Amino acid sequence: MDQILSLAGQNLLSPVILCFVLGLSAALARSDLTFPEAIAKGMSLYLLFAIGFKGGASVAEHGADLRLGMAVLVGVVLSFLLPFAAYLLLRSLARGVSATDAAAVAGHYGSISIVTFVAASTLLQARGITFEGYMVAVAAAMEAPAIVSALWLATRGGSGTKITPDLWREIMLNGSIVLLLGAFTIGWITGERGLAEIAPLIVAPFKGVLCLFLLDMGIVAGRGLRNARGVISAGVIAFGLLMPLVGASVGALAGLLLGLSAGGVTLMMVLAASASYIAVPAAMRVALPKANPALYLTLALAITFPFNLTLGIPLYMAVASALAGG
Repeated sequence: MDQILSLAGQNLLSPVILCFVLGLSAALARSDLTFPEAIAKGMSLYLLFAIGFKGGASVAEHGADLRLGMAVLVGVVLSFLLPFAAYLLLRSLARGVSATDAAAVAGHYGSISIVTFVAASTLLQARGITFEGYMVAVAAAMEAPAIVSALWLATRGGSGTKITPDLWREIMLNGSIVLLLGAFTIGWITGERGLAEIAPLIVAPFKGVLCLFLLDMGIVAGRGLRNARGVISAGVIAFGLLMPLVGASVGALAGLLLGLSAGGVTLMMVLAASASYIAVPAAMRVALPKANPALYLTLALAITFPFNLTLGIPLYMAVASALAGG
C-alpha cells in the first residue's frame, strides 16, 4: 500500500497530471480558457503519430516474433470480450440505463484510451522501467473489436441498428486507427535510423505536447461533468470507477500468461482498464445515434480517465511489479 501511495503521490505531482488538473479546475470554475478545435485535433494527431512511430522503431530494433503475434491476438480477444462484462456491470449498477446506452458505453470500455497508454508509458520510462515496444501494436489492435461487440449488444437489445458495409468502413478506417497503425508501420520499416532522423519532432517536444493536450482534456472533462447533471447517477459513477479495476484484473492475468515484463503487464492492465474517447465516440455517433453522448463521453472522459490517470496507473504499476517481479 505504501508503494502505491508513493507512486500516486509522484504521479499527481507530475507536470502531465497537474496540467489536467488545471484544465479540470478551470472548466469547473467556468473560466473561458479553451483550445481552438483545430489545435486540439492537431495535438491528438501528433501524439498518435509519435507513439506509433516510436513503437514501430522499438519493434524493428528488437525484432518481431511469436510473442508479438500472441500479444496482439490476446489484445483483440480482450477488446472483444470486455464490453460484455461492462454491459452486464452497468445494467446491474444503474438499472435506469437503456440497453442502447449500455451497449454504447460498453464499446468504450472494451476499446482503449491512447492518452492513458501514453501517460503510463511516460511514467514507466521516467522510473527506468522497460516494457515491450510492441505494446503499441496491441493498443492499435484493441481499438476496433469492442465496437463490433457494442453493435452486437445493441442489436440484441432491440435498438434497430443494422451493421452495414458503410458502417464497417467507418469503423475500420477511423482516423486514429489508421494513423496509429500507419505510424507504427513506418517506424517498423525505417527502424532506429528513421527515429533518429525525426527525433527532434517526436521525442524532445513529446512531453510538452502531452501536457497541453491533457490541459485541453481537463477542460473537456470539466465541462462534461458540469453538463451531465441528471444523467450521471451514483450507480453510473460506481461503474466508471469499478470497471477499470475489472479490466485491469483481466489485463494482469493476460499479461502474466503472455510472459510480459512488469512494464508490459502494467501497460496491458492500462489498456484493459481504459476507455476510449476518440475512436469509439466517433463510431457510436454513426452506429447508435439514439445513444446519449452525455452518458458515454462523461463516463469515459470525466470519470474513468481521471481515475486511471491519478490513481489507476500507480496501482497497476505496483500490482504488475509484485506479480511479474519488476
